[in-house]
Amino acid sequence: MALPLEVVLANNLWVIICGLLVFIMTVSVGFLEVGELGTDMEVSLLKTMLIAGSAIFFMAFIGFNTAFAPTINGIIGNPAYNGFFLGGFSSDTNQLLTGAWWSTMGQGLTTGTYFLFETAFASVTLALVGVVVLRKMKLQAFFAYSTVYFVLIWSLPAAWIWNPQGWLARMGMADFAGGLVVHGAAGAAGLGIVLQIWREEQKRGRIESIQVPYKLNSGWLTLSVLLLWIGWFGFNPGSVLAFNNSAMTVVLTTFLAAASSFLSIMYFRYRMIKKMPDLIYATNGVLMGLIIITPLAGFVSPASAVILGLIGGPLFLAAEKWFSGFKWFSDPVGLFPGHLLGGLFGVLMIAFFSQRTFAIASGNPVAGGTPIPDGLLFGGGSAAIQQLGIEALGIAAVMATVFALSYVSVRIIGAAMHGILNREEL
Repeated sequence: MALPLEVVLANNLWVIICGLLVFIMTVSVGFLEVGELGTDMEVSLLKTMLIAGSAIFFMAFIGFNTAFAPTINGIIGNPAYNGFFLGGFSSDTNQLLTGAWWSTMGQGLTTGTYFLFETAFASVTLALVGVVVLRKMKLQAFFAYSTVYFVLIWSLPAAWIWNPQGWLARMGMADFAGGLVVHGAAGAAGLGIVLQIWREEQKRGRIESIQVPYKLNSGWLTLSVLLLWIGWFGFNPGSVLAFNNSAMTVVLTTFLAAASSFLSIMYFRYRMIKKMPDLIYATNGVLMGLIIITPLAGFVSPASAVILGLIGGPLFLAAEKWFSGFKWFSDPVGLFPGHLLGGLFGVLMIAFFSQRTFAIASGNPVAGGTPIPDGLLFGGGSAAIQQLGIEALGIAAVMATVFALSYVSVRIIGAAMHGILNREEL
């Protein structure tokens, strides 16, 4: 039965606003790079504008279909389902003018609304991948990579987990707003790129990768984290896909996790260095909390969000120290200790902290036909252990696939462009 018209309109308005907030996050990542690496990094702003434009174009061209259309054997969305560019010139395309997109019937979202929201997610995910590119990769090569990324690399995990017909979704995989589809997969894609960069640097006789130093700009850095924090208001609460009490609960879990992680990292960093930490640690504390809570924001209570945020501080500091030991890549903006580790940690915590009451309220009562169980910390027992196994399997499958596709893509692009390294900068 169709939802009342006013409820459908309210849901669409809510998701459109949230989608626009998520779009702001793409360029905010460019602000983050400028804030951490210096005002001579204006190329970061051009890069993030390129990402936003490419996302809208290539997702409309075919990427939206390959991610969210009814799937072919649970692997990839049918690329012909909605035609190119959301139906081309046809006035009789699937739900473009009337009705709801097939997988959002319960929320009553139109094709245009759902396309805008998910395209914003695809856009910011590539922006996260791009923080390891810095000055090193030719912008032309990165643009070529973006075409493959939006059509296939990003779409596959989305089709497997967020598409109800995806093979991992049918098994019971849960990832509320993208701990794996966005953050973990961004880390895997970034690893593929830095491996190719390192291969080319080695050919030029380097024994260590060129390290990009910090050049902190407090104004840009503060602006970036505030815009990203505000953008996360659309990122997590918008993933409820409806304007209801659960969406407001997700606002609370998201913001509490961020604030708790901020206080946690400032405390532990202070204990380490015996003085007030730099602004960069305040920024990373907020971001780590937001990243960790992303995959389970709709499944947990506010108190659980606080605990997860408090864990985020020491987790980031330990990861930062560990990743800094590797000299074959440069990652000053923190893709690997923040997004990669934080995202995967949050996905695994679904099996420990989830509570069915919150999952049902957020529109995620079942995964693969089986109710999302209470977590191990809430009496989930064997069902929670099984959920942990499913989440781990999903992580392994997505990470391996995205890394392989990313690396092969940049190898091919490098062969076609005589390398992906920006020789002028190096």
